[in-house]
Amino acid sequence: MSVHPGAWWLWALGLGTAATRTTNPLLLALLVAASAYVVATHRSSAPWSRSYTAFARLALAVILVRVLFAVALGSPIPGTHTLLTLPEVPLPHWAQGIRLGGRVTAEAVVFAAYDGLKLATLLICVGAANALASPSRLLKSLPGALYETGVAVVVALTFAPHLIADVQRLRAARRLRGRPDRGVRGLLQVGLPVLEGALERSVALAAAMEARGYGRTADVPAPVRRTTAALTLGGLLGVCAGTYGLLTAEGGVYGLPLLLAGVVAALAGLRLGGRRSLRTRYRPDPWDLRAWLVTGSGVAVAALLTLASAHDPGALHPGVVPLVPPTLPLWPAAAVLLALLPAFAVPQPVPREHS
Repeated sequence: MSVHPGAWWLWALGLGTAATRTTNPLLLALLVAASAYVVATHRSSAPWSRSYTAFARLALAVILVRVLFAVALGSPIPGTHTLLTLPEVPLPHWAQGIRLGGRVTAEAVVFAAYDGLKLATLLICVGAANALASPSRLLKSLPGALYETGVAVVVALTFAPHLIADVQRLRAARRLRGRPDRGVRGLLQVGLPVLEGALERSVALAAAMEARGYGRTADVPAPVRRTTAALTLGGLLGVCAGTYGLLTAEGGVYGLPLLLAGVVAALAGLRLGGRRSLRTRYRPDPWDLRAWLVTGSGVAVAALLTLASAHDPGALHPGVVPLVPPTLPLWPAAAVLLALLPAFAVPQPVPREHS
Protein backbone atom coordinates (compact mmCIF):
# COMPACT_ATOMS: atom_id res chain seq x y z
CA MET A 1 0.00 0.00 0.00
CA SER A 2 1.43 3.40 -1.01
CA VAL A 3 1.93 6.32 1.35
CA HIS A 4 -0.20 9.45 1.28
CA PRO A 5 1.42 11.90 -1.19
CA GLY A 6 1.11 14.76 1.29
CA ALA A 7 3.41 12.84 3.66
CA TRP A 8 6.16 12.79 1.02
CA TRP A 9 5.84 16.52 0.49
CA LEU A 10 5.95 17.25 4.23
CA TRP A 11 9.01 14.98 4.54
CA ALA A 12 10.77 16.80 1.69
CA LEU A 13 9.81 20.23 3.02
CA GLY A 14 11.24 19.22 6.40
CA LEU A 15 14.53 18.30 4.74
CA GLY A 16 14.46 21.58 2.80
CA THR A 17 13.88 23.51 6.02
CA ALA A 18 16.84 21.71 7.57
CA ALA A 19 18.96 22.68 4.57
CA THR A 20 18.21 26.36 5.17
CA ARG A 21 19.58 26.13 8.72
CA THR A 22 23.15 25.22 7.76
CA THR A 23 25.90 25.93 5.25
CA ASN A 24 28.06 23.02 6.37
CA PRO A 25 28.78 21.12 3.12
CA LEU A 26 29.08 17.79 4.95
CA LEU A 27 25.59 18.09 6.48
CA LEU A 28 24.17 19.30 3.18
CA ALA A 29 25.77 16.34 1.40
CA LEU A 30 24.17 14.02 3.97
CA LEU A 31 20.76 15.56 3.26
CA VAL A 32 21.26 15.08 -0.49
CA ALA A 33 22.43 11.48 -0.01
CA ALA A 34 19.48 10.64 2.25
CA SER A 35 16.94 12.05 -0.19
CA ALA A 36 18.64 10.33 -3.12
CA TYR A 37 18.58 6.96 -1.36
CA VAL A 38 14.88 7.23 -0.52
CA VAL A 39 14.07 8.27 -4.09
CA ALA A 40 16.15 5.44 -5.55
CA THR A 41 14.35 2.83 -3.46
CA HIS A 42 10.78 4.12 -3.55
CA ARG A 43 10.06 5.99 -6.76
CA SER A 44 7.77 4.34 -9.28
CA SER A 45 8.05 3.96 -13.02
CA ALA A 46 5.64 6.82 -13.77
CA PRO A 47 6.88 9.68 -15.99
CA TRP A 48 6.72 12.25 -13.20
CA SER A 49 9.04 10.12 -11.03
CA ARG A 50 11.93 10.67 -13.45
CA SER A 51 12.24 14.35 -12.65
CA TYR A 52 14.71 13.87 -9.80
CA THR A 53 17.65 13.77 -12.22
CA ALA A 54 16.54 17.04 -13.80
CA PHE A 55 16.36 18.71 -10.38
CA ALA A 56 19.85 17.38 -9.56
CA ARG A 57 21.24 18.88 -12.76
CA LEU A 58 19.50 22.16 -11.98
CA ALA A 59 21.10 22.09 -8.53
CA LEU A 60 24.56 21.64 -10.05
CA ALA A 61 23.86 24.57 -12.38
CA VAL A 62 22.87 26.72 -9.39
CA ILE A 63 26.18 26.01 -7.65
CA LEU A 64 28.14 26.77 -10.82
CA VAL A 65 26.28 30.04 -11.46
CA ARG A 66 26.73 31.15 -7.84
CA VAL A 67 30.49 30.56 -8.02
CA LEU A 68 30.77 32.28 -11.41
CA PHE A 69 28.94 35.33 -10.05
CA ALA A 70 31.33 35.49 -7.12
CA VAL A 71 34.30 35.29 -9.50
CA ALA A 72 33.01 37.83 -12.02
CA LEU A 73 31.25 40.32 -9.73
CA GLY A 74 33.42 40.03 -6.67
CA SER A 75 32.50 39.16 -3.11
CA PRO A 76 32.33 41.11 0.16
CA ILE A 77 34.20 38.27 1.88
CA PRO A 78 37.80 39.34 2.58
CA GLY A 79 40.56 36.89 1.79
CA THR A 80 44.29 36.49 1.61
CA HIS A 81 44.60 33.42 -0.63
CA THR A 82 44.54 34.80 -4.17
CA LEU A 83 43.61 32.28 -6.85
CA LEU A 84 43.79 34.57 -9.89
CA THR A 85 43.44 38.19 -10.88
CA LEU A 86 41.00 39.12 -13.62
CA PRO A 87 41.05 42.37 -15.61
CA GLU A 88 38.93 44.85 -13.69
CA VAL A 89 36.39 46.97 -15.53
CA PRO A 90 36.08 50.55 -14.20
CA LEU A 91 32.52 51.48 -13.21
CA PRO A 92 30.92 54.89 -12.58
CA HIS A 93 30.63 56.31 -9.08
CA TRP A 94 26.93 55.46 -8.78
CA ALA A 95 27.81 51.75 -9.05
CA GLN A 96 29.82 51.69 -5.83
CA GLY A 97 29.85 48.29 -4.19
CA ILE A 98 29.81 46.46 -7.54
CA ARG A 99 33.02 45.17 -9.07
CA LEU A 100 33.64 43.50 -12.42
CA GLY A 101 36.78 41.42 -12.40
CA GLY A 102 39.68 41.98 -10.06
CA ARG A 103 41.23 39.69 -7.48
CA VAL A 104 39.56 36.33 -6.86
CA THR A 105 40.28 34.77 -3.48
CA ALA A 106 39.80 31.21 -2.28
CA GLU A 107 37.70 32.46 0.65
CA ALA A 108 35.19 34.14 -1.68
CA VAL A 109 34.93 31.06 -3.91
CA VAL A 110 34.41 28.72 -0.94
CA PHE A 111 31.78 31.02 0.58
CA ALA A 112 29.93 31.15 -2.75
CA ALA A 113 30.11 27.35 -3.06
CA TYR A 114 28.66 26.92 0.45
CA ASP A 115 25.85 29.36 -0.32
CA GLY A 116 25.07 27.73 -3.66
CA LEU A 117 25.11 24.25 -2.13
CA LYS A 118 22.44 25.28 0.38
CA LEU A 119 20.09 26.40 -2.40
CA ALA A 120 20.96 23.34 -4.47
CA THR A 121 20.05 21.05 -1.57
CA LEU A 122 16.69 22.79 -1.24
CA LEU A 123 16.02 22.21 -4.95
CA ILE A 124 16.96 18.53 -4.65
CA CYS A 125 14.55 18.10 -1.73
CA VAL A 126 11.74 19.57 -3.85
CA GLY A 127 12.76 17.22 -6.65
CA ALA A 128 12.54 14.28 -4.26
CA ALA A 129 8.96 15.20 -3.36
CA ASN A 130 8.12 15.61 -7.03
CA ALA A 131 9.55 12.15 -7.79
CA LEU A 132 7.86 10.33 -4.89
CA ALA A 133 4.40 11.90 -4.64
CA SER A 134 1.82 11.31 -7.34
CA PRO A 135 0.47 14.72 -8.47
CA SER A 136 -3.00 13.35 -9.23
CA ARG A 137 -3.29 11.68 -5.82
CA LEU A 138 -2.04 14.84 -4.13
CA LEU A 139 -4.69 16.84 -5.95
CA LYS A 140 -7.42 14.51 -4.67
CA SER A 141 -6.27 15.13 -1.09
CA LEU A 142 -6.58 18.92 -1.20
CA PRO A 143 -9.50 20.68 0.51
CA GLY A 144 -12.33 21.75 -1.75
CA ALA A 145 -11.47 25.44 -1.35
CA LEU A 146 -7.97 24.84 -2.74
CA TYR A 147 -8.98 22.51 -5.55
CA GLU A 148 -8.73 25.01 -8.41
CA THR A 149 -5.42 26.38 -7.12
CA GLY A 150 -4.18 22.83 -6.67
CA VAL A 151 -5.04 21.97 -10.26
CA ALA A 152 -2.95 24.90 -11.49
CA VAL A 153 -0.03 23.91 -9.27
CA VAL A 154 -0.21 20.25 -10.31
CA VAL A 155 -0.28 21.20 -13.99
CA ALA A 156 2.77 23.41 -13.45
CA LEU A 157 4.63 20.69 -11.53
CA THR A 158 3.91 18.00 -14.09
CA PHE A 159 4.97 20.14 -17.05
CA ALA A 160 8.70 19.52 -16.58
CA PRO A 161 8.45 15.71 -16.06
CA HIS A 162 6.29 15.31 -19.18
CA LEU A 163 8.68 17.50 -21.13
CA ILE A 164 11.65 15.40 -20.03
CA ALA A 165 9.85 12.18 -20.94
CA ASP A 166 9.05 13.56 -24.42
CA VAL A 167 12.68 14.57 -24.97
CA GLN A 168 13.95 11.15 -23.91
CA ARG A 169 11.42 9.37 -26.13
CA LEU A 170 12.26 11.45 -29.21
CA ARG A 171 16.01 11.14 -28.69
CA ALA A 172 15.70 7.37 -28.38
CA ALA A 173 13.64 7.25 -31.58
CA ARG A 174 16.26 9.30 -33.44
CA ARG A 175 19.07 7.05 -32.21
CA LEU A 176 17.18 3.97 -33.42
CA ARG A 177 16.89 5.58 -36.86
CA GLY A 178 20.59 6.42 -36.94
CA ARG A 179 20.04 10.18 -36.77
CA PRO A 180 21.98 12.59 -34.54
CA ASP A 181 20.34 13.54 -31.25
CA ARG A 182 23.02 15.93 -29.95
CA GLY A 183 24.33 19.30 -30.99
CA VAL A 184 22.42 22.25 -32.38
CA ARG A 185 20.89 20.27 -35.24
CA GLY A 186 19.68 17.48 -32.97
CA LEU A 187 18.33 20.02 -30.48
CA LEU A 188 16.28 21.80 -33.14
CA GLN A 189 14.89 18.59 -34.61
CA VAL A 190 13.92 17.32 -31.15
CA GLY A 191 12.72 20.64 -29.76
CA LEU A 192 10.04 21.30 -32.38
CA PRO A 193 8.20 17.96 -31.88
CA VAL A 194 8.44 18.45 -28.11
CA LEU A 195 6.88 21.91 -28.41
CA GLU A 196 4.14 20.55 -30.67
CA GLY A 197 3.40 17.74 -28.20
CA ALA A 198 3.23 20.22 -25.31
CA LEU A 199 0.70 22.37 -27.20
CA GLU A 200 -1.43 19.34 -28.09
CA ARG A 201 -1.34 18.16 -24.47
CA SER A 202 -2.42 21.59 -23.22
CA VAL A 203 -5.39 21.67 -25.63
CA ALA A 204 -6.44 18.16 -24.60
CA LEU A 205 -6.09 19.11 -20.92
CA ALA A 206 -8.25 22.20 -21.41
CA ALA A 207 -10.95 20.13 -23.12
CA ALA A 208 -10.86 17.51 -20.35
CA MET A 209 -11.13 20.18 -17.66
CA GLU A 210 -14.09 21.77 -19.43
CA ALA A 211 -15.82 18.40 -19.78
CA ARG A 212 -15.38 17.70 -16.06
CA GLY A 213 -16.88 21.02 -15.00
CA TYR A 214 -13.70 22.71 -13.82
CA GLY A 215 -14.38 26.18 -12.45
CA ARG A 216 -18.04 25.63 -11.71
CA THR A 217 -19.14 26.56 -8.21
CA ALA A 218 -22.22 26.10 -6.10
CA ASP A 219 -24.47 28.88 -4.84
CA VAL A 220 -23.48 29.86 -1.31
CA PRO A 221 -25.36 32.43 0.85
CA ALA A 222 -23.71 35.82 1.14
CA PRO A 223 -23.17 35.61 4.95
CA VAL A 224 -21.27 32.36 4.48
CA ARG A 225 -19.07 33.94 1.79
CA ARG A 226 -18.29 36.93 3.99
CA THR A 227 -17.52 34.69 6.97
CA THR A 228 -15.25 32.55 4.83
CA ALA A 229 -13.34 35.58 3.55
CA ALA A 230 -13.00 37.04 7.05
CA LEU A 231 -11.77 33.77 8.58
CA THR A 232 -9.29 33.09 5.77
CA LEU A 233 -7.88 36.62 5.66
CA GLY A 234 -7.77 36.92 9.46
CA GLY A 235 -6.16 33.51 9.78
CA LEU A 236 -3.43 34.34 7.27
CA LEU A 237 -2.73 37.65 9.01
CA GLY A 238 -2.57 35.81 12.34
CA VAL A 239 -0.12 33.27 10.90
CA CYS A 240 2.11 36.06 9.56
CA ALA A 241 2.00 38.04 12.80
CA GLY A 242 2.58 34.93 14.92
CA THR A 243 5.53 33.83 12.79
CA TYR A 244 7.03 37.29 13.07
CA GLY A 245 6.55 37.18 16.82
CA LEU A 246 8.33 33.85 17.09
CA LEU A 247 11.27 35.14 15.07
CA THR A 248 11.75 38.23 17.24
CA ALA A 249 12.82 38.36 20.85
CA GLU A 250 10.08 40.83 21.84
CA GLY A 251 7.22 38.75 20.43
CA GLY A 252 7.98 35.47 22.14
CA VAL A 253 4.99 35.83 24.48
CA TYR A 254 2.23 36.47 21.94
CA GLY A 255 3.82 34.75 18.91
CA LEU A 256 2.78 31.15 19.53
CA PRO A 257 -0.86 31.85 20.63
CA LEU A 258 -1.36 34.19 17.67
CA LEU A 259 0.10 31.62 15.29
CA LEU A 260 -2.16 28.85 16.59
CA ALA A 261 -5.23 31.10 16.44
CA GLY A 262 -4.36 32.06 12.86
CA VAL A 263 -3.98 28.43 11.82
CA VAL A 264 -7.35 27.51 13.36
CA ALA A 265 -9.09 30.46 11.68
CA ALA A 266 -7.52 29.69 8.29
CA LEU A 267 -8.53 26.03 8.50
CA ALA A 268 -12.09 27.04 9.41
CA GLY A 269 -12.16 29.40 6.42
CA LEU A 270 -10.94 26.63 4.11
CA ARG A 271 -13.60 24.32 5.52
CA LEU A 272 -16.36 26.80 4.79
CA GLY A 273 -14.89 27.66 1.41
CA GLY A 274 -15.09 24.02 0.38
CA ARG A 275 -18.88 24.35 0.11
CA ARG A 276 -18.47 26.20 -3.18
CA SER A 277 -16.65 23.29 -4.80
CA LEU A 278 -18.88 20.76 -6.56
CA ARG A 279 -16.66 17.72 -6.31
CA THR A 280 -16.44 14.37 -4.56
CA ARG A 281 -13.53 12.05 -3.76
CA TYR A 282 -13.34 8.51 -5.03
CA ARG A 283 -11.36 6.19 -2.75
CA PRO A 284 -9.41 8.90 -0.87
CA ASP A 285 -5.90 8.07 0.32
CA PRO A 286 -5.85 7.23 4.04
CA TRP A 287 -3.42 8.93 6.40
CA ASP A 288 -2.05 5.90 8.22
CA LEU A 289 0.87 5.12 10.52
CA ARG A 290 3.38 5.05 7.66
CA ALA A 291 2.34 8.57 6.64
CA TRP A 292 2.92 9.76 10.21
CA LEU A 293 6.36 8.13 10.25
CA VAL A 294 7.36 9.73 6.95
CA THR A 295 6.13 13.15 8.03
CA GLY A 296 7.62 12.82 11.51
CA SER A 297 11.07 11.97 10.15
CA GLY A 298 11.18 15.13 8.02
CA VAL A 299 9.83 17.32 10.82
CA ALA A 300 12.32 15.82 13.28
CA VAL A 301 15.26 16.58 10.98
CA ALA A 302 14.09 20.18 10.56
CA ALA A 303 13.51 20.67 14.30
CA LEU A 304 16.81 19.13 15.37
CA LEU A 305 18.89 21.11 12.89
CA THR A 306 17.07 24.30 13.89
CA LEU A 307 17.94 23.54 17.50
CA ALA A 308 21.54 22.76 16.55
CA SER A 309 21.89 26.02 14.64
CA ALA A 310 20.83 27.94 17.75
CA HIS A 311 22.94 25.87 20.14
CA ASP A 312 26.16 25.59 18.11
CA PRO A 313 26.05 27.95 15.11
CA GLY A 314 29.76 27.62 14.46
CA ALA A 315 29.47 23.92 13.61
CA LEU A 316 26.55 24.40 11.24
CA HIS A 317 27.99 27.52 9.62
CA PRO A 318 31.72 26.92 9.13
CA GLY A 319 33.73 30.06 8.62
CA VAL A 320 35.85 30.83 5.61
CA VAL A 321 38.01 33.53 7.19
CA PRO A 322 40.41 32.04 8.12
CA LEU A 323 40.01 29.28 5.55
CA VAL A 324 39.62 25.99 7.45
CA PRO A 325 38.12 22.65 6.39
CA PRO A 326 34.58 22.00 7.70
CA THR A 327 34.03 19.46 10.43
CA LEU A 328 31.13 17.04 10.77
CA PRO A 329 29.16 17.65 14.00
CA LEU A 330 28.07 14.29 15.35
CA TRP A 331 24.58 14.76 16.72
CA PRO A 332 23.36 17.01 13.86
CA ALA A 333 24.68 14.36 11.45
CA ALA A 334 22.79 11.68 13.39
CA ALA A 335 19.67 13.87 13.17
CA VAL A 336 20.03 14.05 9.38
CA LEU A 337 20.14 10.26 9.23
CA LEU A 338 16.55 10.23 10.53
CA ALA A 339 15.59 11.24 6.99
CA LEU A 340 16.33 7.63 5.97
CA LEU A 341 13.43 6.32 8.06
CA PRO A 342 10.98 6.22 5.09
CA ALA A 343 13.37 3.92 3.23
CA PHE A 344 12.78 1.22 5.88
CA ALA A 345 9.28 2.06 7.18
CA VAL A 346 7.59 2.23 3.78
CA PRO A 347 7.41 -0.86 1.54
CA GLN A 348 9.04 -0.49 -1.84
CA PRO A 349 6.71 -0.22 -4.85
CA VAL A 350 6.16 -3.40 -6.79
CA PRO A 351 7.43 -3.03 -10.38
CA ARG A 352 4.85 -3.60 -13.08
CA GLU A 353 5.28 -6.62 -15.29
CA HIS A 354 5.29 -5.88 -18.99
CA SER A 355 3.58 -8.45 -21.17
